[in-house]
Amino acid sequence: MQKITYILLFLFTIQQSMAQNTAFKKVLDNHIAQTVPIITVDSLRQNTSNFTILDAREKVEFEVSHIKNSIWVGYDSFNLSQTIKKLDKNKPIVIYCSIGYRSEKIGEQLQKKGYKVYNLYGGIFHWANQSFEVVDSTNKPTKKVHGYDKNWGKWLTKAEVVYGK
Repeated sequence: MQKITYILLFLFTIQQSMAQNTAFKKVLDNHIAQTVPIITVDSLRQNTSNFTILDAREKVEFEVSHIKNSIWVGYDSFNLSQTIKKLDKNKPIVIYCSIGYRSEKIGEQLQKKGYKVYNLYGGIFHWANQSFEVVDSTNKPTKKVHGYDKNWGKWLTKAEVVYGK
């Protein structure tokens, strides 16, 4: 009987996880127009050294955690002319934010300047939900990820969600 209970609990957990993944995918598809080609978290993780990685979240979000070796460019304070001074036009760029909306908008600007840009599908939320490493402002691994706000933070399932500073 106990074995059946564990099996049922396991199946229920898998079903809940799949339902949340489906719901998250719907949210992404409703907010991301794919005007910038997407790259999956798995593809980026296997090839991080092949890309310049840009973080299009606000500074407070970046300081809580970010993908290792990413460069903060912001969103509200994004400065295209300052950013392109830091970039190698021959190296492809992956840009991310929480889920991919803000990064897509910044990616569009970079595309217009001739850069090869990919938007990280699902952003840092999907990255963290795959248990891939994020680092804090001192470059130490952390489980914390800024949730942007409570409506968005609920999509972080495998991270310690932080709001504010």
